Order: sequence, then C-alpha cells, then structure tokens
Amino acid sequence: MTEQTVLAGAIGVVAGVLLALTLVLVRSLAKGSRDLGGEVERATSRTLHIAGLAAAELRGGETPDSARAARHLRTLLGAQAVAVLLGGDGDAEVATDGTIAGLETSARRIAEQVRSTGRRQVFPRRGSRDGTPGEAVGAPMIVDGEVRGVLVAFAETVRGPLVRATGEVAEWCATQIVLTELEASRAGLAEAELRALRAQISPHFIYNSLAAIASFITTDPERARTLVLDFADFTRYSFRQEGEFTTLAQELVGIRHYLELERARFGDRLDVRLRIAPETLSTVIPFLSVQPLVENAVRHGLEPLAEGGRIVIAADDEVTHTEISVEDDGAGMDPEQVRQALSGPLLTTHVGLRNVDTRLRRVYGPGGGLTVETNIGAGTMIRMRIPKSQPLHETDAP
Repeated sequence: MTEQTVLAGAIGVVAGVLLALTLVLVRSLAKGSRDLGGEVERATSRTLHIAGLAAAELRGGETPDSARAARHLRTLLGAQAVAVLLGGDGDAEVATDGTIAGLETSARRIAEQVRSTGRRQVFPRRGSRDGTPGEAVGAPMIVDGEVRGVLVAFAETVRGPLVRATGEVAEWCATQIVLTELEASRAGLAEAELRALRAQISPHFIYNSLAAIASFITTDPERARTLVLDFADFTRYSFRQEGEFTTLAQELVGIRHYLELERARFGDRLDVRLRIAPETLSTVIPFLSVQPLVENAVRHGLEPLAEGGRIVIAADDEVTHTEISVEDDGAGMDPEQVRQALSGPLLTTHVGLRNVDTRLRRVYGPGGGLTVETNIGAGTMIRMRIPKSQPLHETDAP
C-alpha cells in the first residue's frame, strides 16, 4: 500500500468523524432549540411572570392592590373566581375577581371558617340559596402561627390539583406578607437611624452658632446675615425628607454650611482643605454619612486644642468605588475607645460614628463600615468605601 493511499484513507476517516460530530451537534442544537421553546418551558415562564405581577401588587407597601392581585392569582390558579382577604379578622377587606353573584358574601363566610381552624378546607356545593358558585377551596395565609389572610378559589367542581395549588399559592402569599413587613421594618430602621443622627445636632452646637451670629450683628451685619442663611440651610438639609440617600455633592454643600458656622466660632483656628476628584461628586451615599465625620473631627479633634488644627476632606476615584476620607491633625482618640464605640456597648460619646458605621454596614454589607486610624495626640483619619454602582439606591438629588 502506497504512502499516498494511507494518507488518503486517514483523511477519509477524519472527514467521516468530523461529519458525524457535526450531525450530532446539529441535532443537539435543534433539540435544545425545541426544548427551550417547549410547552413546559413556556408554561413555566408564564407562571413565573404572573406570580411576579401578583407579588408586585401584594407588596405594594401600606396599601397593596388586592383587586389586581386577585386577578393575577385567578389566572395563576385557573379558577372560575378568586377572593383575597388580607387581615386577621372578619373586617378584612375582600378583593375578588370573577363575575359571580354573591361572591364577596360567600368569600367572607368561607374565610371565617378557614380562620377558625387555621387549615385549608374544601366547601362542597350548597345549591343557590346563598349564591355560592359551585364549589370552593379556602386556604389560610399563616405568618408566625397567625392567620393573616385567606385565599379562596371557586370552581364548578373543585378537584385535587386546585386544592393543592390553592394551599401552595396561599403559602406563597404569606411569604409576600412577610417580605412586605421586613421591607417596612427596614424602612422604619433607616428612619430611626436618621432621627438619631439628627438628634446629635447638639443644643451646644445650636447655642454656639446662635451666639456667634449674635456677636456679628452689630460689628458685621452682613456676616451675621450670611451666617443666619448658613444656619437655615444646614438645618434644612439635616432635616430634609427626600429619602435615605443623597449625592456626595449635596452632602458637601451641607458640610460647607456647617463649617461656616464653626468658622465663625473658631476663626483662624479652623483650617479646612478639600481634595475632591470631580468624577466622585455624583457618587450616591447614605444621607448624613460624611457630615457626622466632619463634626467628629471638629468636636473631638480640634476643639480640645487651643491652637485648633486642620481638617482634610478627600474623595478619590478607585474605579469601582469612591473612597471618602475625613482626616484631622488634632487630639486623636484612644483606639480601644473607638473600637468600643463602634462595636461594643453603646457609649455616650462618638454616637454619630457608630450610627454612620451601622448604616454603612446595613447598606453595603459587613465589610462596608468605617475604617478608623487614630491614636492619642496623633490625629484621626476615618475612611469609607462606597460602590459606584448602586441601582437599588435612588436619590432625587441632582
């Protein structure tokens, strides 16, 4: 056998193998394409879509749209009609979907029996005396052992699949109630934390600011007027109601008003330097997260020193994050005292630092808190790293 014949045979074998592999690949891709568009996949996608729509209505805050939720749940269950009763007593609001006479009355009667047992129940046909449409199944929405709502599905004949599905959807609705309450608790916690920070605007600071303003009224009326505006703008910003987040640019505006008031008291003893990268100004940050650090530098760093000192406020672009720091060359702090203030028993000093650290960790995770470098007589530097991408944290600030 010649060398050319062997080579030709080898090429033929390789070509055959490649052809076979190509056919297998084409068949696999075709099968995968059919699978991705199969009835089961389409039904699953549709079910998830409807469940998402219902969840959005059930978790609509303090006023969930139960009527629209009932419409989506009816589609999800494939029932003749559906009633949703949110609440733990007979006065619960009834939201129905389905054109059946006496639907609300029947739903209330069924819900009362379901609440009394705390279990899923099937209600057979009772004729037309009370207008009940055929048969029904009612299932409780149980949260922490308490019936917080009832889901009722009506059908001409209630069969096993509808009974099971109604029970499972009721459990899913209970989960949405829990998630809504958790979100409300989170919002309440955030508001409580902001109230605590606002409470840290001490009467001592207010008294000193007003005293400084008064001292300029006769000697420099224009300066007194400017300070009054600074005081008004600072308090307006500190007590604003626009939400939990702002931009670094807006926080710096509030800080400027605060520092102008402190300069009226410190005079040349207070030297403030800004080192802000322009691209960091639009960074979204928790509201009142930098200003308390500046106030800490003034009160605990520079105020104890007769000669005052310098504060440097910096913001650096670090590609995926913005690093914000507040540094002073003042009295410094005991590192152990700072550690206790951030993670130990609640102390009466440095409450603002702890509040900011807690809020940062809640928003950005355990590693998102403050980093504090300090020692007695060595000044203090406090840093935070804020992610640039925060699609869930919205602000109306420009």
